[in-house]
Amino acid sequence: MKRTLTTFALIGAAVALAACGPKTETKTAEAPAAPMASAPAMTPAPATDNMAGMPMAADAKMAKGTGTVTAVDMTAGTVTIEHGPIPEANWPAMTMGFKAAPALAQTVKAGDKVMFDLKLENGGGQITAINKQ
Repeated sequence: MKRTLTTFALIGAAVALAACGPKTETKTAEAPAAPMASAPAMTPAPATDNMAGMPMAADAKMAKGTGTVTAVDMTAGTVTIEHGPIPEANWPAMTMGFKAAPALAQTVKAGDKVMFDLKLENGGGQITAINKQ
């Protein structure tokens, strides 16, 4: 994001400086426009490449996991699961709490071995489906 904003700021500064200079012929006035037109087309590629290494994309991804329920907190709306690695999220095995709709959270209790589907977002996940094994 910073790279994109910096690129647009530099392009804007170049256009402003070009507008301040004397116009000697039409060809000179058109020359700065050609690089300007191609620069925005190239800008999204570096921004996308930088985001590819992030564990979570801006839009939500889906993932599947298996593990053992260690706690269900109906007040907080979370199910805590000791899960194995989740490759889609680049997560190693760990214990963590996931948001869950009350209807899903009520179907499990501590000690249940489960398979679950997650919607990955903002560095965490929300359980979209959960089944006892």
